[in-house]
Amino acid sequence: MSTHHRAAVLGSPIAHSLSPVLHRAAYAELGLDDWSYGRFEVDEQALPGFMERLDGSWAGLSLTMPLKRAVIPLLDGITDTAASVEAVNTVVLGEDGRRTGDNTDIPGMVAALCERGVEKVESAAILGAGATASSALAALSGICAGPVTAYVRSAARADEMRGWGERLGVDIRIADWAEADRALSAPLVIATTPAGAADALAGAVPERPGTLFDVLYEPWPTRLASAWADRGGAVVGGLDLLVHQAVLQVEQMTGRSPAPLAAMRKAGEEALAAR
Repeated sequence: MSTHHRAAVLGSPIAHSLSPVLHRAAYAELGLDDWSYGRFEVDEQALPGFMERLDGSWAGLSLTMPLKRAVIPLLDGITDTAASVEAVNTVVLGEDGRRTGDNTDIPGMVAALCERGVEKVESAAILGAGATASSALAALSGICAGPVTAYVRSAARADEMRGWGERLGVDIRIADWAEADRALSAPLVIATTPAGAADALAGAVPERPGTLFDVLYEPWPTRLASAWADRGGAVVGGLDLLVHQAVLQVEQMTGRSPAPLAAMRKAGEEALAAR
């Protein structure tokens, strides 16, 4: 008799999460008819109670904001990758009841860049200094040979990024957001800012741009990504990141590999187009 397996994405707000679309597409493609993937509106206060109620049918959880740090004390262990940025976006629930946290955003970023032929860069720039910026820094620690310049708005954020750079072993330089147009001449630019924040830079894209990784996926393309593509630069988008990190989650939760990247991306594109 086959047992039902459950997984879900948790966070707040959660209504717009594409994770159910991506994971269900993977289950369909892999023939995992006895798997289901839901979504739950859960904030930091509600998280411990939610975790306590999980039974043996649960295989895994995807976590979005604001739970990526709050979940850590509730787990039996976390991977080195998750520990490197103190953020967990994936919980794998073992058959023995063990709960392990991982971070698939970091290898997801590396995989998304690799798919576009970016495997090593001499230097890089990061726009912004939030949680995604620390994941970007961790991804760059493996692929960037030289310095990474972070363009930030406040002294507090500057200190935070310096701290991450030290922890991750990255040669980090800090620059003021007022000079962010200088970032665009780097061979790899990772934009981690909220929607609209980098729009003003669209007019400053250089004649021969390198690669832009813009982590937004809605609205897409961003003004910066459009201007970049118009100049012939390579663009990696937020959906690429979302799909690649979900591929790794599916593989860990189901034990099936490889997860169907193309089917998952197609489902994500269709869901965004329908919005």
